[in-house]
Amino acid sequence: MSTASKPRRDRGPGTLYAIIGLVMALLLIGTGGYFWLSGRTPQGLAVGGPFALTDGDGKPVTDKDFRGKYMLIYFGYTFCPDVCPTTLNTVADALDKVGPKADKVRPLFITVDPKRDKPAIVKQFAAAFGTRVIGLTGSAEQIAAVAKAYRVYYAEHRTGTGPDDYTMDHSSVLYLMGPDGRFVAPIRADLAPDAMAAALGRLVL
Repeated sequence: MSTASKPRRDRGPGTLYAIIGLVMALLLIGTGGYFWLSGRTPQGLAVGGPFALTDGDGKPVTDKDFRGKYMLIYFGYTFCPDVCPTTLNTVADALDKVGPKADKVRPLFITVDPKRDKPAIVKQFAAAFGTRVIGLTGSAEQIAAVAKAYRVYYAEHRTGTGPDDYTMDHSSVLYLMGPDGRFVAPIRADLAPDAMAAALGRLVL
């Protein structure tokens, strides 16, 4: 069952899969792990880039559609039992607390499970967290390309023999991109709403 029906304030316990995914992501990134942990970008480490995806109405969307706004990007999937909805709850709460600067930010949810997360599904899921969050999906190739650009780890974790018997391990971090599309800073996904709002207040000009 999709978590799109979960109320915005629902918060569940952390999962072992998410923890394993994050640890593996740090190992795969190698020296880039310093970037996630310190909030700084090592010299020469490129984060982000052009993308071509599909929104919840089935319309093509590219990074250029958000020029002039900050993008706050999170990679996850709609069947995620707790980490993804908890993070998007926090994003929604943080933007409520930021004040007028929230109008400069476009929170984007990009699925890492394009096999199940078709446009209507990501639209329903994103809507559960308010009107600001925009859900995006795409082909497997498009998702692989944007994940590579943002240095996102994700992998299917089989839980049974059925076609839908799997979860997705994935790294969990928020990417703040500037109005020009360039990377500004990572924001920890496990921050409390007040702390995330404070971080956005400092970084969004």
